[in-house]
Amino acid sequence: MIKQNSVVTMHYELKDSEGEVLDSSKGQDPLVYLHGAGNIIVGLEEQLLGKAVGDTVDAVVAPEKGYGMPVDALIQTVPKEAFGEEIDKVEVGMRFQAETEQGPVPVVVTAMDDATVTVDGNHPLAGKELHFHVSIAEIRDASAEEVEHGHVHGPGGHQH
Repeated sequence: MIKQNSVVTMHYELKDSEGEVLDSSKGQDPLVYLHGAGNIIVGLEEQLLGKAVGDTVDAVVAPEKGYGMPVDALIQTVPKEAFGEEIDKVEVGMRFQAETEQGPVPVVVTAMDDATVTVDGNHPLAGKELHFHVSIAEIRDASAEEVEHGHVHGPGGHQH
């Protein structure tokens, strides 16, 4: 059964509230994570606790237990000059790393006009209710090293 420090191997499909598939392991290797280490969103992790190999779970995760609610402070409008000569390559929908005082932050360009570019540093799934369909393929106890490092090692996990 899934418990704290279990290594869980699962297949999943993630949809939004409208039923659009946002992500899936279909046709790919399953997802392998260390339960209780913050490797997946807390709302899904809570609903997988106590499940066993072969179980399927349909989990609905509210934004507060998923990617949070959008934060207005992470949306900024900056002068086009801030992009220098690269401004000709910038377009709405483009994703890049913005350098901030707190380090690099992934952002997406959400709007542009003649003088400014608006960027949003919120996670693309912030504010969205998430619908997961999960099937548990394998469960094992994590090694001491995996627990110490906070992630799975070996196939499906981190390679050291």
